[in-house]
Amino acid sequence: MTHGAPSTVAVIGAGYVGLPTAGVLARFGHSVVCAERDPGRLHQLEAGRSPIVEAGLAELLAEGRAAGRLRFVGSAAEAVEGVSFVFLCVDTPQADDGSADLSAVEAAAAEIAPRLAPGAVVVDKSTVPVGTATLVTRMTGAVVVSNPEFLREGTAVRDSLRPDRIVVGSSDQDAARRVGELFAGTGAPLIVTDTVTAETIKYASNAFLATKLSFVNSLAALCESLAADVRDVALGMGYDRRIGFDFLRPGPGWGGSCLPKDTAALLHIAGAAGYDFPLLGAVIAANEEAQERVLAKVEAAAGGSVAGTTVAAWGLTFKAGTDDRRSSPAVAVVQRLVRSGAAVRAFDPTVDPTAAARAPDLAGVTACLSAYEACQDAVVLVVLTEWEELRSLDLEKAAGAMREPAMVDARNLFDPASARRAGFAYDAIGRR
Repeated sequence: MTHGAPSTVAVIGAGYVGLPTAGVLARFGHSVVCAERDPGRLHQLEAGRSPIVEAGLAELLAEGRAAGRLRFVGSAAEAVEGVSFVFLCVDTPQADDGSADLSAVEAAAAEIAPRLAPGAVVVDKSTVPVGTATLVTRMTGAVVVSNPEFLREGTAVRDSLRPDRIVVGSSDQDAARRVGELFAGTGAPLIVTDTVTAETIKYASNAFLATKLSFVNSLAALCESLAADVRDVALGMGYDRRIGFDFLRPGPGWGGSCLPKDTAALLHIAGAAGYDFPLLGAVIAANEEAQERVLAKVEAAAGGSVAGTTVAAWGLTFKAGTDDRRSSPAVAVVQRLVRSGAAVRAFDPTVDPTAAARAPDLAGVTACLSAYEACQDAVVLVVLTEWEELRSLDLEKAAGAMREPAMVDARNLFDPASARRAGFAYDAIGRR
């Protein structure tokens, strides 16, 4: 990938994709203006604060602002004035039929169309279904390049600076090359293809990762039946370079803003194309089973039913290192517990109890200021997010606060012997 001259760039959407993209492009020397229509988030950004939890992001944004290469505005129309590249980084949530909801993409395209500079290139960075580039081209009249993101929440800045690859797809190969050159500072391999292929690569990648996670969760269930230890099984598998260690950690299921909606969207795309894709359907079903197995473990630890009991939960985000609870398996398990009649007291380092009281996804849940407070009078503690800070907690103190100290470690975070010495009746995922 050759190094190109600094360019003028607009990033539409200051979320989990847009902010790392804007910050990294500014670090690479480009002049970046980022549009965020939410007044509260915009105020935070203008005040130098990151509205999301992401390692290194606040520092990256501050660096860009200090260098005069990054600024924030309140509208997409204002952001695109006179720029050469426009990145669409808006949300594409899952619709009721499993497809991706493109209303935010369409709204952004309609807003920027009259204000685009001649020759400006529009870049689809959001995860979008096959054919979206054609739609955006029709709406804007601009050359559109598909440049899917492959960021992991919690490590998005690192992933943006050192990606495994840069994928660009367009019917205009020169435009695709120019978009690739924006990221020349990463030194990553550049894959230039057509838009349909680029859009498919993103969905295929996430579907494969979901498959690995569903596989290891199903394997953990088998290990329990065989009295084998899934951690050692995964270790033995991971040293095979054809398999690798990534995504071989069992848990309460997979979630987040990408894998659930992207697997559902790919299944919808396949159905529309006339292919049933039974493997992917089984991957999604296995994820539901993983969450149900955690619920069953908690019920067993409570004596067969959680109705009328207090259950403590450590962790609510879908993974550690982020404040994102979208499609979180931790929240899904907690909601199942509430529906089963449990009073759930939860702690997560990113969740403010006052805000949680107004959060629809945490209805019926009491958010606590500390992990120990969450354990007060509980009969079961379920560990749902792998926050590293939980490892250093005093398990004896946690057990002492509980009415019946039982632990279901759905992240295999703790050493079983240590947990039992602290007074817990201990259960985990796929371990003896």
